[in-house]
Amino acid sequence: MNDCIFITGAGAGIGRATARLFAGKGWFVGAADRNSEALDALRDELGTNRCSTHVADVTDVSSVTQALEQFAGYTEGRLRLLHNNAGILSVGPFAEMSPAEHRRVVEVNVIGLMNVLHGAFPYLKATPGAQVINMSSASASYGIPDFASYSASKHAVRALTEALDIEWEQYDIQVGDLMPPFVNTGMVQSNEGQSALFDSMGINLTPETVAASVWQQVRKPRLHRPVSMQFRALWPITRTAPTSVTRAVMKRLWRKD
Repeated sequence: MNDCIFITGAGAGIGRATARLFAGKGWFVGAADRNSEALDALRDELGTNRCSTHVADVTDVSSVTQALEQFAGYTEGRLRLLHNNAGILSVGPFAEMSPAEHRRVVEVNVIGLMNVLHGAFPYLKATPGAQVINMSSASASYGIPDFASYSASKHAVRALTEALDIEWEQYDIQVGDLMPPFVNTGMVQSNEGQSALFDSMGINLTPETVAASVWQQVRKPRLHRPVSMQFRALWPITRTAPTSVTRAVMKRLWRKD
């Protein structure tokens, strides 16, 4: 089975939209999430011939290992595409959020992603032309006020992507990431009102738009793929403009008055 994808955080939002898209294109989907009810609904929708479901917590190494082993049982030990989508968001002034909240963001978005990458490596290595698509963010371009720990976690995802794209090239594994701005998911909706940036930048992307970018990344891989016309235009500027310019733009967008 060559066309197979394993998706973390597949129970809702971007992960669910990606599962639907790839199943519709004939791929076999391994859907992993902590929410067993959401996975059951997705399996019923897609059908067992196109989907296997795996209850897993990315912060638990044994849970991740077991889910990937189960998935590999359906795919003869191969993994064509890993979509590292699981993540959480907690928004607010840094000093007003507890250390436990900051830690949780980093544990899921960084350590969890590392756990999945580590567990998936043998199956990716066994598959010619394998790919990894990590979910980074537009917030990986510059530190975002009110999103400090989330932005830091996505900077880490960006760095991991860059490092592993070099390390794993020898195994014929291409590693890239997607960098969307705000996406209209339950995760973002639950944090609305916690930062002026939601209003100044808008929440304009749908999960389906990001899922379509996952498909584009499969067909034409890039190291970093900005998502949305707005950020595709801004990304080259953030990489070349003086830091003082980027800082001034971010401060203006964040300003509450």
